[in-house]
Amino acid sequence: MFRIVVLLLALGSAAWATAASHRHHVGHATKRQAHHHAPHSRVVTAQAASAVQGPDALVLEARDAFARHDRKRLLAARQALATRQHPLLIWAEYWELNNRLTEVSADDIEAFYARWPDSYLEDRLRNDWLLELGHRRDWARVAADYPRFRMNDDREVVCYALLARSQTGEDVRAAARRAWMAQREPDEGCALLAKTFYDARLFSDADVWQKARSALDIDRPRVMQQALALMEDMPSAIRNELMESPQRVLTRLGSASGRPDSELASVAMARWANQDPEQAAKALAGWQSRMAPDTAAWTWAAVARQAALRLMPQADVWFQRSAEVPHARDPEWSDEMLAWRVRAALRSVDAGRWLRIREAIEAMSPQEQRDPAWMYWRGRALRASLRTGPEGDAERYQGRQQLDRIKNHFSFYGQLAAEDLNQPQSLPEAPAALLPEERSAAEQHPGINRALALLALGLRTEGVKEWNFTMRDFDDRQLLAAAQRACALEIWDRCINASDRSRQEIDMSQRFPMPFRDDVLRITKDVGVDPAYVYGLIRQESRFVTVARSNVGAAGLMQVMPATAKWTAQKMGLAYHPDNISQRDMNLRLGTGYLKMVLDSFHGSQPLAAAAYNAGPSRSRRWREGQTMEAAAWVETIPFNETRDYVKKVLANTSYYSALLNAQRDVSLKTRLGPLIGPRPSDTPPEGPDLP
Repeated sequence: MFRIVVLLLALGSAAWATAASHRHHVGHATKRQAHHHAPHSRVVTAQAASAVQGPDALVLEARDAFARHDRKRLLAARQALATRQHPLLIWAEYWELNNRLTEVSADDIEAFYARWPDSYLEDRLRNDWLLELGHRRDWARVAADYPRFRMNDDREVVCYALLARSQTGEDVRAAARRAWMAQREPDEGCALLAKTFYDARLFSDADVWQKARSALDIDRPRVMQQALALMEDMPSAIRNELMESPQRVLTRLGSASGRPDSELASVAMARWANQDPEQAAKALAGWQSRMAPDTAAWTWAAVARQAALRLMPQADVWFQRSAEVPHARDPEWSDEMLAWRVRAALRSVDAGRWLRIREAIEAMSPQEQRDPAWMYWRGRALRASLRTGPEGDAERYQGRQQLDRIKNHFSFYGQLAAEDLNQPQSLPEAPAALLPEERSAAEQHPGINRALALLALGLRTEGVKEWNFTMRDFDDRQLLAAAQRACALEIWDRCINASDRSRQEIDMSQRFPMPFRDDVLRITKDVGVDPAYVYGLIRQESRFVTVARSNVGAAGLMQVMPATAKWTAQKMGLAYHPDNISQRDMNLRLGTGYLKMVLDSFHGSQPLAAAAYNAGPSRSRRWREGQTMEAAAWVETIPFNETRDYVKKVLANTSYYSALLNAQRDVSLKTRLGPLIGPRPSDTPPEGPDLP
């Protein structure tokens, strides 16, 4: 272990690879590989590769052999690591076992569990093994092993486990329907669950149509296809046409009016709305009288959601038409659909919008209603009650209580709630210093040591997963000790990750560290950008990993795209070569220079500039068109989930960094949000039309 810790200290953050890629769920074998076959998980910097020698090099050898399915080389590397009792032997054993998982016995698996109890890889292997057991239809072993699956973070495994329970005669229909409805990607396990229950007439055609609709609510047409395939009278040609040309489906249906035809027409119009909401709405107006009321209500909502994603003013009107369909029952809408109903109402100006916002949020699942975003907007809606007398007073008081519940939440909406109550957040007092025994426990913890060793070797995907699993059951003091260890080693993203998890004892210097402070302050002063804004952006972009590279090529602390770097360097008169895009000083200069140009083009608006930095200036310009609105509502209605979350976090980060940099106690977000956001005034010049 000392060998790896020394290596870690020598390499620091320079040994890191890029961010983990997205998992792909395409059948159990591919998904199992995706746990550790991320494209960038073995990218090692030149400095790290040259430094890795001796026993540590065997770990990289084992990982490479695993990726190439070279069993002979992997076995040799595993045996060599076992001979040396290397602390990362567990990973070599996992790779070697995983590479032949389709052939192993339950005894092989149990032996691994026994050798490595309570470790991340014990649970990760259990995930892989449960998928394999489901594929084998070994329901007895699925039932026996599933209760020990601690992470329980795989929907396909849940579906297999429910199938296993059903084999014993247990009534799991309700749980099976919930699991199936929550499925977001096509997979073998949930498809088998659905087919088994459908063939047994435990799922009905109505359930299938509901699943198809819920899949379209989250833009998963392949999941919709998988669901519709359950019905034998649904030809594959029709399913394909729904994907490629939904208008043709409506033409074929003509004047049909039966329930199955109206359900098919509903799905076709929802698919058409994905291409052209206005035309789909016109078609729906003609079809509505031939549809069941609840089907018509959902279809109007589906069309409205697509309009809301395009920030069309008709979105709120079409959502209202959905709510006004005569005789429609309370619709089984997804939280995603209801969220867009809220966002559409936020872009309206009539006084009744607050009641619509409140109704939509109160229709969400209890878990979703606890999200700070919806707690905030429901609080605002209640405080805006137009009712008079005791009833109105009670609603406004309830709204204040709602905001009061989140005012101490260290987030975008926590800050807004506090300021709305005229009680701005204050930076918490630093927790008591860590005791020697608390530091020692973090230094000796096997999971932490394995995670740090993996990161030092450039195996970032594996190191991050090991770290995150280890943090799961830590209390606040353990989290602070783990964070402090990562901070001391300048592994800033793990420092932030651990510290962010504490609940009562909050160390803002860990949560919002300021690496490279002299360089950041010098360069931001030269360029003329608020250093707090730059720090807030870097924390969200790269977590201070200097060698971070995204899957689209953005590089360095400020995640600058190569084409943007070249353009910015020319504008700034900097000598630039693509090879030095990740070099710290150059990356900071290019990133802050570009950010300054974006800010200037949007007349200093930090929300608009943050959105432009993430999604591109042309999109930010387009998103500001339409209704003039308060900045917080504009942020919530950004169509891209990633950009919406990004802008919130950058602005919240900036507020905390500003307080830390300026030694202030109180935090202010509203000064960052600025005034109303709306179309560019006609008397102002175009907003940096040449910005990339």
